[in-house]
Amino acid sequence: MHGRAGLAAVALLALASTASAQRLLHAGAGWAAFERSAGLCEAVARSELQALPGRVQARTAFAFTRDGRRRGELHIIFARPVRAGAAAVLTVGSSSFLLATSGNNAWSRGPAQEQAIIAAIRAAGEMRVRAPGVGGSISDRYLLGGAPTAIDAAALACAP
Repeated sequence: MHGRAGLAAVALLALASTASAQRLLHAGAGWAAFERSAGLCEAVARSELQALPGRVQARTAFAFTRDGRRRGELHIIFARPVRAGAAAVLTVGSSSFLLATSGNNAWSRGPAQEQAIIAAIRAAGEMRVRAPGVGGSISDRYLLGGAPTAIDAAALACAP
């Protein structure tokens, strides 16, 4: 996902993901940042592999809220469900993080982990998330060009 096509895909993904009002804060290199209504800001991207029509698109978001309850919470949506009781492993550069899962979702496990993930993203070119899925393993890759800028834009727009 590069250039204008990548930006359009990220923007369309974010627009389709919610019916609430939103404002584009930043778009570039496959990542975008949005300020959504109710004091929520997100940096978003879709996985490198584009979903077939009618299928769920794997995507990730870092969320920030004005009330400070979310300061970089990572939320990943897989194209299909993770096996019940299983965890997902996020690898960013040489760092690995164990994520909580439910259905086709995975989340970071708290503020310390979220800050470590964001720090790793600043030094890496890609991240990959793996989980045992229903019907086979899941592995999604995300390119990180533009991710730090999108994350910073979302954090700044929703700073308490």
